Amino acid sequence: MANISTYLLAILGIVFILQLISDPVTGLFIFDPALALTQPWRFITSMFLHGSITHLFFNAYALFMFGSILETQISKKDYLIIYFGAGLLGGLLYYATYLLGIIPPIPALGASGAIYGILGATAILLPEMRIFFFFFPIKMRYAAILWFALEFLGTFDISSGIASAAHLGGLIFGVAYAWYLSKRQPEFYQPSWEPA
Repeated sequence: MANISTYLLAILGIVFILQLISDPVTGLFIFDPALALTQPWRFITSMFLHGSITHLFFNAYALFMFGSILETQISKKDYLIIYFGAGLLGGLLYYATYLLGIIPPIPALGASGAIYGILGATAILLPEMRIFFFFFPIKMRYAAILWFALEFLGTFDISSGIASAAHLGGLIFGVAYAWYLSKRQPEFYQPSWEPA
């Protein structure tokens, strides 16, 4: 039986095909800060849209790599809570930057907020796991700190074309929920603090 990450990848792929064959799909479901209160479903639907094949590829690659790993550590229910909770908090934080006047009402789309939640949760539950960060090997816990710093700074750079606040919100949710899991269910938390 396929894991949840595989199903999510399939959904992302199908939705992207729908975007390609029907132009109105993106406009109807993208997150638009100016419509957030009157059309709140966009907080969720925008998580399944992507702006280009490259955008989809990088999100899908991260979901495939880290989502599959995280699924071995937690229950399916908790995985879905992290995915959707991170995506939702990402959208809310992005919306907050609009309300605070940090960004203009620029529409946003993509699964990045949800995927940053997966990254954050993996950093808490598997802090010693090594990944390549800009071609340099680094432990997950340090990568999470760097992601936080980069996305926090990016939140104030409206010229980047990246919804960094959504990434930041997703990361925060993933870290917080995984920390909660580590306290509630210690068997899911298996760090190795010895020097590697």
